[in-house]
Amino acid sequence: MSWDESLPTIRPSSMDAQTALTDRYQITSHLARGGMADVYEGRDNLLNRRVAIKVLHSQYSADEAFVKRFRREAQAAANLSHPNIVGIYDWGQAQNTYFIVMELVDGRSLRDVLRSEGALLPRRATEITAEVAAALSVAHQAGLVHRDVKPGNILLAKDGTVKVTDFGIARAWDDSQELTRTGAVIGTATYFSPEQAQGAAADARSDVYSLGVVLYEMLTGRPPYTGDSPMSVAFQHVSTEAPLPSSLNADVSPSLDAVVAKAMRKDPVARYQTADEMRSDLLSVLKGEEVGMPPLIVPVAVPANGDGATRVMSTTPVPPATAPPDEMYRDVEEEPSSQMPFILTAFGLLLALGGLIFLLFQLAGGGEEEPTLVEVPNVTGISQAEALQRLQQDGFLVTTFFESSDTVPAGDVIRTEPTFGTMVEEGSTIEVYVSSGPEEIEVPPVVGQTRAEAERLITEAGLSIGEVTERADATFAEGIVIEQDPPQGVRVGVDAPVNLVVSTGPETVVVPNLVNLSERDATAQLQSLGLLVRVQDEYSDEVARDLVIRSDPVADSEVQLGDTVLIVVSQGPAPVEVPDLIGLSQAEAEAALAELGLTMSADTQGVADSEQDGLVIDQNPNAGEVLLPGDTVNVAIGEFTPPPTTTTTTTTTTTTPTTTAP
Repeated sequence: MSWDESLPTIRPSSMDAQTALTDRYQITSHLARGGMADVYEGRDNLLNRRVAIKVLHSQYSADEAFVKRFRREAQAAANLSHPNIVGIYDWGQAQNTYFIVMELVDGRSLRDVLRSEGALLPRRATEITAEVAAALSVAHQAGLVHRDVKPGNILLAKDGTVKVTDFGIARAWDDSQELTRTGAVIGTATYFSPEQAQGAAADARSDVYSLGVVLYEMLTGRPPYTGDSPMSVAFQHVSTEAPLPSSLNADVSPSLDAVVAKAMRKDPVARYQTADEMRSDLLSVLKGEEVGMPPLIVPVAVPANGDGATRVMSTTPVPPATAPPDEMYRDVEEEPSSQMPFILTAFGLLLALGGLIFLLFQLAGGGEEEPTLVEVPNVTGISQAEALQRLQQDGFLVTTFFESSDTVPAGDVIRTEPTFGTMVEEGSTIEVYVSSGPEEIEVPPVVGQTRAEAERLITEAGLSIGEVTERADATFAEGIVIEQDPPQGVRVGVDAPVNLVVSTGPETVVVPNLVNLSERDATAQLQSLGLLVRVQDEYSDEVARDLVIRSDPVADSEVQLGDTVLIVVSQGPAPVEVPDLIGLSQAEAEAALAELGLTMSADTQGVADSEQDGLVIDQNPNAGEVLLPGDTVNVAIGEFTPPPTTTTTTTTTTTTPTTTAP
């Protein structure tokens, strides 16, 4: 398919069923709409096969720089060949836009599965991720980075095959002038890597990070980071470590935790360096082999004259320090063991001396010294680490408590007890209350419930009813919830909305009148209505060949969406067998042929036998051969011709006897 500027131009928004993109490709139905393209089911008329056709939105088609990148990336993606990669067959230009022709996968996207079913079994999630990693490895070896690995781009075929789609397109999108303007967010914020969030270049390790996020969501039923805006999610990708999947799903093994943790490291150097490395560990998990937790590498601040090196820290949380500031900041060097008796003796003498002085002071009538009072500093609104450091520097001991807050970001101080400004004794213990973020509630399962019951369960759980839409469904009865978003088990904030899709029951459509339509037109009409088609051939004397004789159910009948309609297609009149005409009179032969819808052409042929006069003595085609009604049979009619008459002449000679006298 060439990128031909001379093709007809039609607005892409006007495309509907049976729109012809070119002489070869024809759109039959709309499948989905994305951020940069619409996806249709179509037909390749040349190879007579079903395909998926992705048609770019007009704003991208008008960008010449984008079109060049799109063409280059589509060509590169078309060269990828792997069982886990959706094949690209062709690309081209038509109707004032550009399109890609791809393999049509019979199944559902991982996004739809997660929305309807929630978290997957850990083994199935591991299998899916391993197959996606295999696809990414092939692409990376070809120099192609996906840049938008997410559940919507992972397709699960009905036969269990995992397919990755949209290779190379994200790169054309990423580089487009339209999306490099100030404030633009590249990719899908829920799944992109920290380097993408910071506007840095993406490489194969960025795909590994995104795949780790997808695995996390499959294991827990929710993405690791959520927020009110893409920017808030992007910030968490850069700055916040996600809790291990096992903290949300007890069925997740430590080895699978380790794979997710390594794939989602903030620093690309600490991640899997290739998709193959990640796939190798996933296969080890499937075999029951142990995969160790990788070290967490985080930057540690050093003085201005330091070397700025990065050190390796344990992933185990460190409890907050409660020692006085002098012990917190000084290095304690252990003395050799040979000095310990001396140290212990000296320490005992000091204690005894202190006790003696105190006793003498009391006996001398010394009064009690007034305690030193200090003001509790204001540490509300700052991070836990900063508050701890400030309070310990002021000589306080610290006890930390966590509580939920809708207003204070997670990790920041909500308040202290005693409150700031209070005068307390030096060295007192300050209770610091740190925000754990908004209170989270587990979304209840409501799929399969009536709408009223679903709304009751949602409100009783402390959540709100979000958008309620209706959709026909052949499986669920009218009024039953068929989808919920967020899915069951996901933890969300108080009063968070839960969107519902409620079934209106099986959708019915009216069978159109298909009589005398061609088989192709009748099939297209039925498919555009969401019906399946079965074709049966039948001979007909009244309806021309290849046209529809009737349908079952008949026209104007109501059927359910997805039902099968039988169309009976004419094969023309039924063939007939030529009868044996030999020995029949011309009239009898003509009548016999006329009864079968055949015509007769007769010639005479002389015969010597008078009994064959006026009878059929020969025919072509012969008896038993098959003809179609309207065909002609040639016959020869016998005509008796008597033999010619022969005339015989008889000559008589009279002899007169001669008499001789004696």
